[in-house]
Amino acid sequence: MKNVKLTLNPRDRKSKINKEIYSNFSEHLGRCIYDGIYVGENSDIPNIEGYRKDVVEAFRQLKLPVLRWPGGCFADEYHWKDGVGDKSQRKGVVNNWGHVSEDNSFGTHEFLRFCELVGCQPYISANVGSGTVRELMEWIEYITFDGTSPMTELRRKNGRQNAWKLKYLGIGNESWGCGGNMTPEYYCDNYKRYATFCREYSGNSFYKIACGPNADDYNWTEVCMKKIGPWQMNGLSMHYYTVPTCNWDHKGSSTEFDSDEYYSTLRCTLRMEELVTRHSAIMDRYDPQHRVGLVVDEWGCWYDVEPGTDPSFLYQLNTMRDAIVAAINLNIFNSHSDRVYMANIAQAVNVLQSVLLTEGAVTVKTPTFHVFDMFKEHMENTLIYSHIENEQAAEGVPTFSQSASVNDRGEIVVTLANCSLENEYTVNITGAENAAKASGCILTGEVHAKNDFDTPDNVHNASLEVKCENGEVSATLPPCSVVRIILG
Repeated sequence: MKNVKLTLNPRDRKSKINKEIYSNFSEHLGRCIYDGIYVGENSDIPNIEGYRKDVVEAFRQLKLPVLRWPGGCFADEYHWKDGVGDKSQRKGVVNNWGHVSEDNSFGTHEFLRFCELVGCQPYISANVGSGTVRELMEWIEYITFDGTSPMTELRRKNGRQNAWKLKYLGIGNESWGCGGNMTPEYYCDNYKRYATFCREYSGNSFYKIACGPNADDYNWTEVCMKKIGPWQMNGLSMHYYTVPTCNWDHKGSSTEFDSDEYYSTLRCTLRMEELVTRHSAIMDRYDPQHRVGLVVDEWGCWYDVEPGTDPSFLYQLNTMRDAIVAAINLNIFNSHSDRVYMANIAQAVNVLQSVLLTEGAVTVKTPTFHVFDMFKEHMENTLIYSHIENEQAAEGVPTFSQSASVNDRGEIVVTLANCSLENEYTVNITGAENAAKASGCILTGEVHAKNDFDTPDNVHNASLEVKCENGEVSATLPPCSVVRIILG
C-alpha cells in the first residue's frame, strides 16, 4: 500500500461553493420526462399528482438545487402555449428526438409543480431558435405577473391563481448548433433583443443566462463578453461532454470497456479543467469583478446507446467509471467556484449520465446518484486550500482528484477520487490538527460495477473508517473509489 499526503489550510478561504453546482437537466428526450419523471395521475405506478413518487423522493434526498427544462435542443422547438390548459385539449407535438409524438401533458404548470414538490428552483430555457420575442414575453408574464392581464387571466383559467417565482432564465440553447446555427455576433444581437423584453414583474428578479460556447469555442466566449457584457447578462453557459473515444460516430459502450478506454475516458473528462480555466480567463478580461457566472449546464458522459434501445433516446447505463467521472467534474467545479456558478449534469432520468433509471414501477439510483448524494455536503460551503501529493495513474491521468471546503459550523468537508484501477492508498491529512472527530463515506467497486433493475443496490455509499488521533487523520482509499471525509 502506498502513502500520500493531503494538505489542508482552513484559514486560506477562497470562494463560496454555490449549491447550484449540484443541479440537473431534464429534456423532452427519450424517457426523461414521460415515464421518467411523469407517468400521469391514473398510472398504477405510485405517484404524487402524476409524478413518480420515488423520483420526487430521490431528488429531495439529493437536495436538488435547480432543474433545467424543457431542453436542450427541444427548447428551441417548444411553444409553451401548446402545453397549458385542459390536457385533453392540448395540441400534440412531434419531438425531433426520434420523431415521436408527445401529447404535451407535461407543460409549464407540470414542470413548475414538480419543482415545488422536489423543493428546487426552476430553470427555463427559452425558445430563441423558432420562437418569437412576443412568445417569450407572454410566457414570462404568464408565469410571474400577479396583476391583471390577458396572460394572467389565462393562467387563472388554467388553475393557477398566484404567480410563480422564476429566477433562472436561459435565452436560447446551443444557438451555435441545434438552436439556430448562428454566428456569435448574430446570437448576441438576438440575445439583447429577447432579453430586453424579459420584464421583471411582481418582485420577480431574473438571473439571465446567455448561450455560451460549445467546448473550446473560445471565440464565442470572447464575442459574448464583448458584445453583451456583464451589465446585460448574469450567466454564460458552456457545454462539454465526455466521449471516451473522441469519436462521435463510435463513442464506446457504457458497460463494456477495457482499462485503456477507462483511462481515455478520464483524460477526456479532465479536459474540463482546461476549458473552465481558459473560458474564465477570457471572462476575467471583461468582468474582473466576476459578476457573470460560468454556467456549465450540460456535462457528463455520452456513450453509444444500449443495444436494442432507440438510438435517438440516448439511453445508457452507469458504472463506477461514471462515478469517478462525476467526482472529477464536481471537484473541478468546486475548485473554480469563484467563476462557476451553476452546473447541470445531463440528464436527470433515463438519458445519458442519469442519476436515476426507471423501468415500470422500479427506479434505480445510479453510481452517479450516490456521488451527488455524497458531495452535497459541499453546498454553500467555502472552498479552502487543498493539495495532494499526486502521481500518474496512467498517461495524462493523475491518481487523485480532490477538493475541500468548510461549512458554517467550522467542519471541513473533503472529497477525493482514487482514479487508479490497481493501487490502494493511505491518505494522511495535515492541516486539520484541531479536528476532534472524523467521519467517512465511500463508494467503490470493480470499475464495471453498476446498478441495474436486477441488482439495484449493487453499488452504494458505505461507511469509511477514518482514523483521527492526536491531530493525525488518515483513511485508506481502495482502487476506483470516491470518498467524502468530514472533520469536526
